Formats: sequence, C-alpha cells, structure tokens
Amino acid sequence: MIELNIVSIYRWEVQNMLVVAVIPAYNEGKTIGNVIKVVKEVDCIKDIIVVSDGSTDNTVEISKKMGAKVIELKKNLGKGGALKAGIEEADGEVILFLDADLVGLKKEHIIKLVKPVLDKEADMTVGIFNKGRIVTDIAQKIAPFLSGQRAVSKKVLDDISNLEVARYGVEIALTKYVENSNLIVKQIVLEDLTHIMKEEKLGLIKGFTARMKMYFDIIKYMLKSST
Repeated sequence: MIELNIVSIYRWEVQNMLVVAVIPAYNEGKTIGNVIKVVKEVDCIKDIIVVSDGSTDNTVEISKKMGAKVIELKKNLGKGGALKAGIEEADGEVILFLDADLVGLKKEHIIKLVKPVLDKEADMTVGIFNKGRIVTDIAQKIAPFLSGQRAVSKKVLDDISNLEVARYGVEIALTKYVENSNLIVKQIVLEDLTHIMKEEKLGLIKGFTARMKMYFDIIKYMLKSST
C-alpha cells in the first residue's frame, strides 16, 4: 500500500525528467520481454536501451517487438562492454541499469531506485534483493557491490573511462569509483525481486563454469585496480 502511494505521489514530479534504462542481455529471451514491459510503465523513463551482448537466441527480436532500442554487439564483450555501449547511446540525466533476467520486477522497484538520484540525494543507488529467493537474497547481502540494479547520475558515468575493461567486474568498478570520489551511494531494498541463476539457465555444469569465469573476471579486476 505504501509503495502504491509512492507511485501516485511521485508520478507528477518525475514525468518530465530524463531517465534512460540500459539493460545488458546475453540470451535472455525468456525474461527480457517482461522486464521491458515493466520499465515502460514508469513515467520518468525516456528510453529503454537493450544491449544484446552477442546473443544467439530471440533476445533481439523480443526487445524490438517490445519497443526498446537495441544495440547488437556481434561479439560477446562481457557486461562492462555491453554497459559501456549502452551508456554511450544514452542521453538521460540519470541512467538506470537493470539485469535482463529479473523475476518479480515492479515499477515500484524502479521508482525506488531512481528517485534518490533524481532528487539529488544520491549519486548512485544500489538495489538489494530481499524476500525474493533465499539463494539470491543471501548472495546480495554478502556482496551488495555486485548488484546489477542501479541508478547513476550520467555525469558520474561520463568520468569513468575504462568501464568496459571490467567485464563482469563492472559493478565493482562503479562502486570503487564512487567511493574514491567521495560521492553518495544509497542501498535500496527491493522486496520480492530475484533473478534466474546461471545454473538454472545453462545447467549445473555449464552454469557453474560460467559463474567461476564471472568470479575470475571480478577478482582479476579487483587485483588490477588495487595496484
């Protein structure tokens, strides 16, 4: 009830603001349509940019059908490269990052993410899952800096020159830059939201392998950035 009131009260304040949603996607045809559908319901979203990171399924077709702008990367560049491509295309005051495999996304989640940045109360917000699924809730509570759900002031992103080299360490790159620049970050609890895990998408062995590669990229970036 409280979140519905937030939507109704805040709609008139943000409808003329410029927020661009950037959604990196690699073979997310099963979930990307619903994510776009929810984003389109939010008044303050000017554009939705889906960056297909070398997808070979129907991610591109579904995204176009849903009315999103689509950037098609022929080669898989990793999340950092995909986000960089989306940022370069976005012309909003605030950039909203969302994963393409979210389950349970509501427009109230999006408003909670973008409102503090639009109101100049934060330079970046980081969404943390809660009451979604135990396994994803725990993962984000242990490592909140890995969350892909964020709203960031465009001027902050314009100052980060090497975002694409982070690959799957992009969330850490964003968090580290903001912390080093003494900017304001707010954690936003996103109730009843979760995402599909790699092991569910690819099967246990392939999914685990993909997860280990992601962790390797993150560790590699962390070690490199600390030197």
